[in-house]
Amino acid sequence: MTEAAVTTTTSVADLRDWRRLLDDPPDPETTERGRRLKEAAMLDFGVRESAIASWLYTKCHRQIPTLAVDTAAVVATGDGSCVLLYNPEFFAAIGADGVRFVLFHEARHLIHRHLYVDAELREDPVFALAAEVSINHVVMRRLRAKLPTRQTGGGTGSVREPVGIDPYAIHAQYETDLRAQGLEPLSYAHFTETDMTVYGELKRMSDPPVPADAVCPHLLIGGLPLDDETVGEVVEGVLADVLRAALRGEGPAREEILHLADRSEGGSDRVGKLWARLGLGALRGRTEPTRRVEWWKRWLADTLASKLREGERLVYPRKHGAVLLALGHDPMLSRRGKERTKVVVVAIDTSGSMSQRVIDWLLTLIGRTDGVETHWLSFDGEVMPFVAGERVLGGGGTDFGKVVEYVEGRREVGGKRCEVRPDAVIMVTDGYAPKVTPARPDSWIWLITDGGDDWPDGHSPPMACHRVTTGDS
Repeated sequence: MTEAAVTTTTSVADLRDWRRLLDDPPDPETTERGRRLKEAAMLDFGVRESAIASWLYTKCHRQIPTLAVDTAAVVATGDGSCVLLYNPEFFAAIGADGVRFVLFHEARHLIHRHLYVDAELREDPVFALAAEVSINHVVMRRLRAKLPTRQTGGGTGSVREPVGIDPYAIHAQYETDLRAQGLEPLSYAHFTETDMTVYGELKRMSDPPVPADAVCPHLLIGGLPLDDETVGEVVEGVLADVLRAALRGEGPAREEILHLADRSEGGSDRVGKLWARLGLGALRGRTEPTRRVEWWKRWLADTLASKLREGERLVYPRKHGAVLLALGHDPMLSRRGKERTKVVVVAIDTSGSMSQRVIDWLLTLIGRTDGVETHWLSFDGEVMPFVAGERVLGGGGTDFGKVVEYVEGRREVGGKRCEVRPDAVIMVTDGYAPKVTPARPDSWIWLITDGGDDWPDGHSPPMACHRVTTGDS
């Protein structure tokens, strides 16, 4: 996956003979260090970072340290086996964070390869570049990390150089290219919105910056063996395992699999059928509509349901929901069982322009969610509770801290404190105000309007965050 990661013809030949991989082993000390770094990265995947990567590497029953590859790669042969090959010297050079990045990248590459099988795409060098950009963007966001670096040169002149394709640098070149053509480029957030968006926008360039040697080793023509049937069996097995975990209520698995599905939108009819076959509709709580649904709305419905899950039975009614969707209505939730009412606080930033369309849709979603008690707030420099249907007014600066203090019962408004403990707080804002850390960040959902600052997405601890479309559909 690196700019220096070019597998030589000799190395490729060696990779087709497993016995020859061990003919020139690394020194024992470096091998052990590389192994420890690999094991630590995989533990992190399983504990908190990536259910998909964790499951995928459990399918690699052989994990071989070797100098036959410059970096790392998962190979799949016609006998149905997957093998992880990794260079322990490279792992030692990039350190623990770099190893996590590289292994996550390689896992996503296998998924990417199975989702996009069209021959024309695979033969297009721009698509190979788009894959690197898209995957590295996802890894950087999910791990909250920068590209790995390794030391080059020697002595006093040595420096640490980044390893791999930098999506921000590619986007900067894309902006320059399109403006030179008199065209309007997309912002970085919209440029990286889906895998196919990246590809489509790079194709608009007059001279896409396709590097000669900056792709993963296994993408090289005649490179590492990747049997498509084996890749398909392994990837679909992994995705099915993660979907089952998500359906059991495992939040990280749910969030990751839904994010992956959203990123693959626009890929092909085959991708849609693949998700349907795997049962993604059961996780979303609905059958896939044939009409276009704004995906931030679907994300909010999914995320809100997950926040309200523990101790209740808020669900999508499948048959009733399918009928509503067929009639063109938006997703809805319903409640089953004799469980307590859940409390949702919706806080709307009125310091700037706020789309009434977004407010109306929130009123509709929350209003149709059975078993939910909703409290509405507007805020700018102050917090102002209001009743659904009232006109929302505001003006001055923005202060998230006062919203947090009020919701947590530490601030009075009109002589009263917030007397409820919300199960979920939805913040609708452009994000431009001093950052905050609520006492229970996992219960906060941030909807960032057009052109806003999506800082909650990279906040530590993390908070659910998504951009919304505030213009007319």
